[in-house]
Amino acid sequence: MTISRKRLEELENIPESAIDTSDIPELDASFWETAQHVQPITKQAISLRVDRDVLDWFKSQGKGCQSLMNAVLRSYVEHQIKNSQ
Repeated sequence: MTISRKRLEELENIPESAIDTSDIPELDASFWETAQHVQPITKQAISLRVDRDVLDWFKSQGKGCQSLMNAVLRSYVEHQIKNSQ
């Protein structure tokens, strides 16, 4: 989801007192006892040759075609790992 620069500025200018946080639970000690630090998966830029029709299809899916390609590759890798065990 993207947000316009104007809307982001509007949100940044809302005073703290105007933000309703009543539906957000407090983080007590029990939360921190089981909390885990999770490192984000970093991406590696590469040059990759793919068939023109494959690339065209992914591009036709709209914005985020490279993320979609990554998801497809990840699914394949996870399937291969699962079946090799």
